[in-house]
Amino acid sequence: MPEHYNLISWNVNGLRAAVKKGFLDLLLGYDFDIVCVQETKASQDKLPREVKNIQGYYNYFVSAERNGYSGVGTFSKKKPLNLEKGMGIETFDREGRFLRADFEDFILMNIYFPNGKASQERLEYKMAFYDAFLDYANALKAEGKKLVICGDVNTAHKEIDLAHPKQNETISGFLPEERAWMDKFLAAGYLDTFRMFNQEGGNYSWWSMRTRARERNVGWRLDYFFVSENLRENLKSALIYPDIMGSDHCPVGLELEF
Repeated sequence: MPEHYNLISWNVNGLRAAVKKGFLDLLLGYDFDIVCVQETKASQDKLPREVKNIQGYYNYFVSAERNGYSGVGTFSKKKPLNLEKGMGIETFDREGRFLRADFEDFILMNIYFPNGKASQERLEYKMAFYDAFLDYANALKAEGKKLVICGDVNTAHKEIDLAHPKQNETISGFLPEERAWMDKFLAAGYLDTFRMFNQEGGNYSWWSMRTRARERNVGWRLDYFFVSENLRENLKSALIYPDIMGSDHCPVGLELEF
């Protein structure tokens, strides 16, 4: 029997808020094998008990030193063989953005990449994080590891990935240097899984809450599943779930078969 994995990744914009909006029903109703969440905004001791006791799932979290900020979590039906909380670089790890889980068939990295909009300093931090992550991933890939990378990347790669590309060319999230890094990342041997199956515009994963943008589908594709080239043959589907509500982001999905 082939081994099947159905994964989703979702920036929940606060896990406690997401639970109040039906996150647990989503988890159990869709029967996903692995669920990765970003921007949990809570340390593990502040998470509701029901989040840490979901029947059928192991759960792992990493949180920021700063309260109510950043953080990622991974729920999995299978227990990982190994878990890494952070890339081993203190300046990045203190923000609780990286959670690695090693499974028999692949290594999964659940990442909440920095946002560069606040200041030039934060943009520089974002670009440094990008480079550190790529070095980390490339080292694993050089060992022949199979990599699945998901999360809120905080950059729309191409014009097709946001509703108003021209108006946003000077905004972090669509700056030339951010997009150039995405080019470099993919050229290093990684696949943007959604674009392996869908080349159409109008597919977004984030919408501003200020302008009823979601109703009008004026959005950005900021959330991704990437895989290393050696997983190409294992890809079965890659999806965006725009009808799943509860955050300013919607989940993105990946199906793998081994």
